[in-house]
Amino acid sequence: MNCLWCDEEIIISVSWTDFLLLPKRKVLCLKCAGDLKFISGSRCIVCSRSCDGKICSDCQRWRNKTKDPLAMNQSVFLYNPAIKEMISKWKYRGDYCLGDIFKESFVQTFKTAFGNEINDSIVVPIPLSDERLLERGFNQSAMLADYLQVEKKEILTRIHGEKQSKKTRIERISARNPFSLNAVVSNKVILIDDIYTTGATLRHAATLLQEAGCPKVSSFTLIRG
Repeated sequence: MNCLWCDEEIIISVSWTDFLLLPKRKVLCLKCAGDLKFISGSRCIVCSRSCDGKICSDCQRWRNKTKDPLAMNQSVFLYNPAIKEMISKWKYRGDYCLGDIFKESFVQTFKTAFGNEINDSIVVPIPLSDERLLERGFNQSAMLADYLQVEKKEILTRIHGEKQSKKTRIERISARNPFSLNAVVSNKVILIDDIYTTGATLRHAATLLQEAGCPKVSSFTLIRG
């Protein structure tokens, strides 16, 4: 078996336990797995940003400005050069199978963070516009949502616009809401996306859902930018 990222052969050490239980399938070599940095230590209780206090300055600004529609965000990995390159190849160069790099960590962190809410929640992936979906061939957020094996509803539609990665921080925060809602939801919702940067995209979606009567909106993202 070879590493999904560097293609080096993965050497698996076999223990007596492995003769009784099937060993987990490894998709990354030790070096590449080590390049992915989990979020640990003190973090903002709202957005998962590393910080010393309970709430980071960005989330405090959201709360000072208006009632925050997003109850909380949980993320798995820190943004660093290694994951930036992996995400770029996965999303923008159409290497669909690279999503499996993140699957195990994404699923386990989700169970830890939202285990008590899974039974009365649905997951809603952040959509791409039709034009962007045609360009990429798949929606990475929907792919991540499928890993979770929780009821998924694709009830948001996105208007085509400039890529988020091309916008400045101010442009992201001040942009118009790019989403429309296709159904009313009475369940709690956990929004799924690949990266939390300013939180503007997720809050646009959360605002629509809350206005339609959704009792609680949280988000789960692969990376905290």
